[in-house]
Amino acid sequence: MQKTSLSVKIGQLRLENPIMVASGTFGYAKEFKGLTNLKKLGAIITKTITIKPRTGNLQQRLVETSSGIINSIGLQNDGIDCFLKDKLPFLKTLGVPIIVSIAGNNLEDYVKLAEIINDVEEISAVELNLSCPNIKEKQTLISQDESLTYDCVFGVRNVYKKTLIAKLTPNVTDVTQIAIAAQDAGADSVSLINTFLAMGVNIETQKPLLGNITGGLSGPAIKPIALRMVWQVSQKIKIPVIGVGGIMNYSDALEFIIAGAQAIQVGTANFVNPNITGEIIDEIKNYLRNKKINDINNLVGSLKI
Repeated sequence: MQKTSLSVKIGQLRLENPIMVASGTFGYAKEFKGLTNLKKLGAIITKTITIKPRTGNLQQRLVETSSGIINSIGLQNDGIDCFLKDKLPFLKTLGVPIIVSIAGNNLEDYVKLAEIINDVEEISAVELNLSCPNIKEKQTLISQDESLTYDCVFGVRNVYKKTLIAKLTPNVTDVTQIAIAAQDAGADSVSLINTFLAMGVNIETQKPLLGNITGGLSGPAIKPIALRMVWQVSQKIKIPVIGVGGIMNYSDALEFIIAGAQAIQVGTANFVNPNITGEIIDEIKNYLRNKKINDINNLVGSLKI
């Protein structure tokens, strides 16, 4: 039988396959124990961590919409100290690269978190959440501004020595310019996209469906736009692009890879089918064998125009 390699490289990080789970959709992995083979994943990206605990946004936090969901969790988490003490011990038993998503109220928060994580051997990479649209503070997202993006990535790059990924928002006029700023500041990769700013209304009460009024739209509804952005960005930067946004099956994943993504993240689909990532890995391997492609890297950016 033909030997087929699914291994890809993101910065210094070598993954056995390009299938990751997206931050905020998989908890800290223990929640999915027994539902899927965690050791099979290319990498696990944790729920976003902040320095101090966050209580998150008001209820209701999650509503279903046409071909997707709108969430307004508000980065609820127990803080970095609790993560290292209570969550990391389980994660490090899996033998899978652990990528920690981090966020802060300011540049100093990001740098401090990166400094702490830099000294933790079991953490393979950091993903900077520069784009969460559902926190309480009404301010410009870092990844909506080229200068803010550059400054944040540059600041973290100066203290963090392992693989650094910048997660970008789609809520901009030209995402390629933000991606270029992240690359120029020292990011090893960009992941895109995060959710689209969205809302819903209860017509009976005439009130917002979400406690925070607005939230982030994810799921299959956003896939075509995410795919377009991944393709555009992959034409403009030299570092790897990680595709995320509405990937529900292996066909969706392959579209992103062909469009230029070195790896992909599965998010909303984890709620529908907790074992979807394992199925995607198996089906991509079968696809490559049927196409007689022995290395998935030969498929990356192979879109024929």
